[in-house]
Amino acid sequence: MQAALTPSRANPVYPFRKPADLDGRERHYPVCVVGAGPVGLAAAIDLKLRGVDVVLVDEDDTVSAGSRLICLAKRTLEILARLGIGPELAAKGVVWNRGKVFHGDELIYAFDLLPEEGHRWPAFINIQQYYVEEYLVERARSLGLDLRWKTRVAGTEEQGGGVRVQVSTPAGGYAFTCDWLLACDGVRSAVRGGLGLPFRGQSFPDRFLIADVRMKSEFPAERRFWFDPPFHAGRSALLHKQPDDIWRIDLQLGPDADPEEEARPEKVLPRIRAMIGPDTPFDLEWVSVYTFRCRRLERFRHGRIFFLGDAAHQVSPFGARGGNGGIQDADNLAWKLAETIRARAGPALLDSYEAERVPAADENLLNSSRSTDFMTPVGGAAEAFRDAALTLARRHDFARAFVNSGRLSTPAILEASPLSTPDEPEWTGFEGPMQPGAAAIDAPLGNGWWLDRLDGGFSLLHFAEPGETAAADMGLPVHCARPEGLLASRYDGRPGTTWLFRPDQHVAARWRHFDAARIDAAVERARGWQ
Repeated sequence: MQAALTPSRANPVYPFRKPADLDGRERHYPVCVVGAGPVGLAAAIDLKLRGVDVVLVDEDDTVSAGSRLICLAKRTLEILARLGIGPELAAKGVVWNRGKVFHGDELIYAFDLLPEEGHRWPAFINIQQYYVEEYLVERARSLGLDLRWKTRVAGTEEQGGGVRVQVSTPAGGYAFTCDWLLACDGVRSAVRGGLGLPFRGQSFPDRFLIADVRMKSEFPAERRFWFDPPFHAGRSALLHKQPDDIWRIDLQLGPDADPEEEARPEKVLPRIRAMIGPDTPFDLEWVSVYTFRCRRLERFRHGRIFFLGDAAHQVSPFGARGGNGGIQDADNLAWKLAETIRARAGPALLDSYEAERVPAADENLLNSSRSTDFMTPVGGAAEAFRDAALTLARRHDFARAFVNSGRLSTPAILEASPLSTPDEPEWTGFEGPMQPGAAAIDAPLGNGWWLDRLDGGFSLLHFAEPGETAAADMGLPVHCARPEGLLASRYDGRPGTTWLFRPDQHVAARWRHFDAARIDAAVERARGWQ
């Protein structure tokens, strides 16, 4: 057995370039994004695509090590495709819709997260986080985005209707001001630490091992989760396939595990060998030990500073919720900030970021806490419940709802959003999953896809009535469709039905008839004027 990690790739290094700011003059920028991980890069690119100048700073000079966020959910893929890296993700990622759950060596049940046809993207794509970051960096460069590597935030201070940012670099320190600052600098956020803002929530005692293993294997591209497997008795295990013959393995270690000791290859190798068998050659690419934490900031907005992703909330990774939720934070905030900078937003628009994303984070935290409680039961009653649920699930469908191996990431439905227009009382009987606050569901349309028609602004979808040739001119795109086919079935497209979509592709309102006055009012509300 080997006794050291053997990475198969060298991460790109992005050189530090001396900015003009080092001349001693304090310059001003509309937006500063701190942190060039997936969340910060997504936010900066989205703003740049909306015509907003951004400076993006990061204390490192390369992309992340290890797989980290590997499971990109369907909604996240739709967002990243809109930002311009869809072809790269489709070409490189490992597609999966199915998973299996085992108890011991017996299959309890299998599931399919996307059993119907007619979707551009699968339920999930597995791809190492460093690839996502590389693609986003190249996209940012192609847009001419101001990316500053080896630039660490040393302090922030709100002043004069903006934020003064002090940074340190290999060539010395300097300061600049910005109208808005987005803290996307992770769980150890320097911005959050400088403001003394604590996380609130809970940490769980169990520790878990993550290992990226390079090997040839016939395991299918699916999610496999084991409770009490024979190769890791009394604990849980998770297996995912990644590109480049890399396999992600998560192993529960227990509350008494020493992180430094358990991360040593001499400790990791026997565990991997027990799992994959004696004859399969493998190498260790990357190893980490983590503790489940489910916690968040009390508030995500502090004046002109916004917190996104792990800088705002931290959840356990088994449900693939953390990174996906962070990219959806960026998707939620970027258009609101752009509308505000263009003076087209009402006073409630930026406050709605917190009103919408705090409940979304709480939903993720609740699901992650429940998953962790099931996987690592504390006390005899909790353990007895888990064992009973696993035993019953082998034979009875109803019991499978109680088995929790990580509730997988789904987009939040912003039910209580102040930007949504409630349904009119007389318009009852809408069928299907779509509703105000929900993220748009894709469907084939012509030779392309419905979501590609949503161009980053407010848009209408109108199912034309018989004989109708065109909807009224609303000053925004109106996409007319026939009240038949897959798109109509997903949007309950009876003749006359009209849907209003926000720039982030969430539903703002819906009607049974095209009504220009009501549409105008709904757009104003969605811009924060009510």
